[in-house]
Amino acid sequence: MLSGLNKWLQKYMPILTPISLVIGVLIADIGNHLLFLVPWIFAIMTFLGSLSLNFKGLNSFSKYPWVILITIAFLHILMPIWAYLVSTVIFHDHLLTIGFVLSVAIPTGVTSFIWVSFSKGHIALALSIILIDTLLAPIIVPALSYIVVGEAVSIDTTSIMIDLLWMIVLPSIAGVILNELTKGKIVETVGKPMAPFQKLCLFFIIMINSSAVAPFFENITWEIFGVILAVFVLAVSGYVLCLLFGHYLWKDVSIITTFIFTGGMRNIAVGVVIATTYFPPKVVMPVVFGMLFQQVLAAQFSKILEKYKAKVHPVLIE
Repeated sequence: MLSGLNKWLQKYMPILTPISLVIGVLIADIGNHLLFLVPWIFAIMTFLGSLSLNFKGLNSFSKYPWVILITIAFLHILMPIWAYLVSTVIFHDHLLTIGFVLSVAIPTGVTSFIWVSFSKGHIALALSIILIDTLLAPIIVPALSYIVVGEAVSIDTTSIMIDLLWMIVLPSIAGVILNELTKGKIVETVGKPMAPFQKLCLFFIIMINSSAVAPFFENITWEIFGVILAVFVLAVSGYVLCLLFGHYLWKDVSIITTFIFTGGMRNIAVGVVIATTYFPPKVVMPVVFGMLFQQVLAAQFSKILEKYKAKVHPVLIE
């Protein structure tokens, strides 16, 4: 039964993901009161995804230093430059330019780990990229803000580290230890049966976080519509560039998969906090609107990846 449910959820993720987002917007008043649950739900997803890891797998990130460096360079050099060019050409509004650059300069999304797991990417490498990129955030984000805004922005490093600890580090360590202690048996007894709940957790996170964009839909203007369209273009281009670069840089499809999701996704929750704390409301718009597309595009690109693997790496398809 659970196996059938998991296959059904996997098949219809491209449909269920946007439905979750729409529901979140419609029940925004409820979602705002449930935001405190997000770190805990993240922790559950991370724990379930880490049950298949072992200590040897966690050490594998040392084998791929260039993958990590290229991913970080893509996240914090190439995409911010691309966002700056797009926003300045279309809007000629400095506040919106700051918002667009900030929306892609923030760390890679924690949920990229979940999508890498779903799409059979390199889980240990994804975990390494997320950890390293998040730890670098207190340096990278203020530096990029200084370049674009002209003044440094302080970041609550302690809060970021605590969130990372609870959502990624501790659940991952717990999963690895249990895998080692049971000699891999926990994957069959707990990991696979709980796979559908991992996906359901993702849908709940999308619903809760999407409540943040609800206020902007109360008074839609042409400018807001243009911002939403530009955010969509940037989000799509990020995934497409990752697929193109990954295809030509690496032959290992698991690394390509990892690069696509860690390079295409962002920790929008962190971006929203920074934008609302240090900048005017207009800066917040491009960051918040990223919630509209991030998970939906991740679901769509998981399907595109399946077709890519079938065409380019057919021997890897089960």
